[in-house]
Amino acid sequence: MDAFIPVKTPLLLKKVFPNYIWNMVSNSKEIYLTFDDGPTPEITNWVLDTLKEYKAKATFFCIGNNIEKHPDIFLDILAAGHSIGNHTYNHLKGWKTKTADYLKNVSKTQDVIERKIPNSEFGIKNLFRPPYGQITPKQGKKLIGLDYKIIMWDVLSFDWNKKISKEACLNNITGKTTNGSIIVFHDSVKASKNMQYALPKVLKHFSMLGYSFKAI
Repeated sequence: MDAFIPVKTPLLLKKVFPNYIWNMVSNSKEIYLTFDDGPTPEITNWVLDTLKEYKAKATFFCIGNNIEKHPDIFLDILAAGHSIGNHTYNHLKGWKTKTADYLKNVSKTQDVIERKIPNSEFGIKNLFRPPYGQITPKQGKKLIGLDYKIIMWDVLSFDWNKKISKEACLNNITGKTTNGSIIVFHDSVKASKNMQYALPKVLKHFSMLGYSFKAI
């Protein structure tokens, strides 16, 4: 399946689904790093420490079940000034799930997020990213109607794919990123080897080129 997914999202796909956010419109040197599937013990904390070294902000699309299992790490993400997004409660595949069940799963996660956020200073942005990028037009329309912003991506690192080398993971990003790119990493055990190699080098590479790293 991964062999058919491009590193850089084609312009045609962005035009077919214009109501989804694929990249941020920017003429400035800004990059939007995102991390899916956490919070994950040790790995998410490592990401937070690494981002802090470069004064970088990012967006974490969290799985509801992981938030409940690791609330302290979730609060660490917020305390560091990063944005939080909804990634369903248990990494649901939209194409294989009835719309009503999908919406309930997203809502359950949003309830978890709102319960765990300690006060209004952090805010809730209603960001949503579908696991695997799988979401039906009906699911997307319903979520947008509920004021969710559906955040897709401009560049995939493929950090989860154990068939690609850590160098290839890095090159996917350095070779395809442009102003306003939304980049996908994963703060998960599966992706950790490639991600932990590529992330510091991405931060260093683009910092030297004058880029800043912002949260959505």
